[in-house]
Amino acid sequence: MAHRDDIQGLRAVAVLLVALDHAGVRFLRGGYVGVDVFFVFSGLLITGVLLAAARETGRVSLREFYVRRARRIVPAAALTLVATDIAASQLLDVVRARRRRPPRPPFAR
Repeated sequence: MAHRDDIQGLRAVAVLLVALDHAGVRFLRGGYVGVDVFFVFSGLLITGVLLAAARETGRVSLREFYVRRARRIVPAAALTLVATDIAASQLLDVVRARRRRPPRPPFAR
């Protein structure tokens, strides 16, 4: 299946709706619609990929399909996990350090 910029754009809009809903943007409520739209278009794209494989080879290999997905997704997921771990360890150190500091008396210089 050829790359579909139109569908990828709609998927991006769906993700943006979810992100804005989580950010608390009041006039764009309804991130659940974004989730539904994202999954519908993802299903359309996945079906197209599987049908194209069936047309080319006469069969569908779910193993090959998932191996291709893993090669595409695992590097980004691993980077996200490592970056989140580093950021969390740094941010939590600041929070823990503030909790350990004794409170200052009022009007102290």
